[in-house]
Amino acid sequence: MGSQTRREDADASRRLPVDCVESPERTDWGCGVDGWIRTKRAGCDQTCFEESPGLLCWLEPLVFLRFRRYAMRLQGIFTPNLVPYDARGDVHEGELRRYVDWLIERGVHGLYPNGSTGEFTRFTPEERRRITEIIADQARGRVPILAGAAEANVRETLAACEHYAGLGVRAVAIVAPFYYKLSPASVYAYFREIGRNTPVDVTLYNIPMFASPIDVPTVQRLSEECERIVAIKDSSGEIPHMIRMIQAVRPNRPDFSFLTGWDAALMPMLLVGCDGGTNASSGVVPEVTRKLYDLTLAGRLDEARTVQYDLVKLFDTMIYSAEFPEGFRAAVGLRGFEMGAGRQPMSPEQRTDLETLRDTLQCLLSEHGFTDEPLGGCPPSAAGNVDAAEVSQIAQQVIAELKRRGLM
Repeated sequence: MGSQTRREDADASRRLPVDCVESPERTDWGCGVDGWIRTKRAGCDQTCFEESPGLLCWLEPLVFLRFRRYAMRLQGIFTPNLVPYDARGDVHEGELRRYVDWLIERGVHGLYPNGSTGEFTRFTPEERRRITEIIADQARGRVPILAGAAEANVRETLAACEHYAGLGVRAVAIVAPFYYKLSPASVYAYFREIGRNTPVDVTLYNIPMFASPIDVPTVQRLSEECERIVAIKDSSGEIPHMIRMIQAVRPNRPDFSFLTGWDAALMPMLLVGCDGGTNASSGVVPEVTRKLYDLTLAGRLDEARTVQYDLVKLFDTMIYSAEFPEGFRAAVGLRGFEMGAGRQPMSPEQRTDLETLRDTLQCLLSEHGFTDEPLGGCPPSAAGNVDAAEVSQIAQQVIAELKRRGLM
């Protein structure tokens, strides 16, 4: 760096407010692009410098932050991590680490601990932090992590944000207040308080079947007032709602990400402008969800449609045939992982139903070569192998019978 550049750097530092003090602990606010000088920041906005041949480029802090976030915005398939249990009902760390490697090797774009699929409400705060620590350590920066940070109140949620920021997660996901149904004004105030005080980027989590809904005006207002709020995960499955959010937010925040949490609508959501999804099915068949994402973005829509139809069949079986998320846990077990018994007690009838569900899931997975068929075999697939002559013969017999009865 030339002497003139160093002088200008020093002059710029002197022009900063008194409370803008360089901190050796905070270098993450540097430009993060080759050729850009990494500046240090401690709770203030400093000018960012770029030195290229004969050019000194100054960026306003707000412009720089949005550029950086646009380049790093959340995209792709983030897997909501299921958690294996050991024989004592505690987190099975070894199996969880093996599961993380398996997911990454099969192409997921990111990991999402402490989500609904990960049963975050059934763990203590200490366990939730430990789960994220294990996943972050095992991922070793290979994929970004979106950590669920929802706690019972703002203070505890911000404490969780501080902890996860220290682990180097890309962002946290925070569900709207649950148990108490709140008004849109209260939901806005809740997230605004978090957005103004969090040390890490925040993804809003809209899941209206379990928590206070986050409406479009609230998302728009928060996106405009809180730079740290960078995305929303929407699990309503409503395509018009997603379109309205994108229309309201994207013109002013092109760096803002939209993720769908409803597997059955992944392809259409991507087509209307979503950046990706946090899809429970990706924890069972990561190869399929990644393939669906890639085909859709490549415009190979006929192929993508076929994959989406297959995914819906599997998703519906897992989510509707057992208490959530037991169907997903059973399916992951069929892929070779020791998931252990869940923490939600089950009745004898539910256990019997779950065993039946395992056979059904094994048949569905075996159709795609992910498992062998169960010992008793599988029923013939409803798709394919249709004899057109046989169908025609049956139709003629039905018509003849209707004529005989005078109904035609």
